[in-house]
Amino acid sequence: WNVLLSFSGMVALIQLLFLPFFPESPPYLLMQKGDKPGCLKAMKQLWGEGNYQTEYDDLMKEKSVTKSTKIMNVLQVLKEPSVYPQLSTMLLLLLSLQLCGLKIFKTANLQESIIPYVSLGVAICELISVIFCSSIIDRFGRRILLWGGYLLMALILLLLETSLLLSDQFLWMRYCSVILIFLFIIAYGIGP
Repeated sequence: WNVLLSFSGMVALIQLLFLPFFPESPPYLLMQKGDKPGCLKAMKQLWGEGNYQTEYDDLMKEKSVTKSTKIMNVLQVLKEPSVYPQLSTMLLLLLSLQLCGLKIFKTANLQESIIPYVSLGVAICELISVIFCSSIIDRFGRRILLWGGYLLMALILLLLETSLLLSDQFLWMRYCSVILIFLFIIAYGIGP
């Protein structure tokens, strides 16, 4: 677990270091922000020098098609019957992820009787982060959420490793580990 935890923390750190050097997505800049020069600049940064008028025209067509499309909030999406298959698939994945955290909870020396409740807390954290992220992504953009999410994840993984190492010396550190896992899931759901 220590190696596995360190590996994901290392990947998050590498992505955190390089993310500020990448431009925003051209479709996001054009369709959400209405920034034509920024869109063209991002295309040149991503694909090199060249004439991207065809790609730009395609984005403008897509923008005009989606202009009449109603943007729905989370509650409206949940009431839409056409998304039930995708929603059930997502919920199945979220529920299956609960089995992954059992080993860390045992490593933190938690009592067997409270591990199912902690797993339920993990599921609630995942649901909260998905709902929260889907409601703020248009406001802040993916880049800021990714950058902030990876930064928080790196910090939380460092604290989690420390709390797991100290859980044998201080009993209250076990509960810090559980709280840090909850925070890690929320940071992952909001960012990456």
